[in-house]
Amino acid sequence: MAATSLPVPAGNGISRALHRARVEPAYGAFLTLLAGFVVLPIVFGLDKFTNVLTNWEGYLAPWLVGLLPFSAHTAMLIVGVVEIVAGILIALKPRYAAYVVAFWLAGIIINLLTYPGFYDVALRDFGLLVAALALAQLAHTYDPGSSRRNHANAENRSR
Repeated sequence: MAATSLPVPAGNGISRALHRARVEPAYGAFLTLLAGFVVLPIVFGLDKFTNVLTNWEGYLAPWLVGLLPFSAHTAMLIVGVVEIVAGILIALKPRYAAYVVAFWLAGIIINLLTYPGFYDVALRDFGLLVAALALAQLAHTYDPGSSRRNHANAENRSR
């Protein structure tokens, strides 16, 4: 790619990453999705403990609450922990964790589709699911531990 032959500014890793994002749009998309899928699940997960943004218990379908051996409040606390862990996992290993987040979002969508009045939120979460899958695909190339990227680097070194 021509973008990789451009001079990279000296500086810390952040300035190098931002420079690369400017000259390589796919890398910029990866960083944008990565930041979003790290920060937002952690914020939403923490909010499950405070209900500042909304009353999260209201999003649980009644049939699901009926199946649980504990209260809707306890369920939301568990969901909060899961979401915080998901954000941390995305930060550590996005190429795998993004698929886990997509699966989690699919479960949320199913819950919302079975509870009238939340179809708009289900549609939004479907968009997030698609974005998580896009992050997973981009991470196959841009995640520092990616075998595909390591393979490409090995090929470049052998030339």
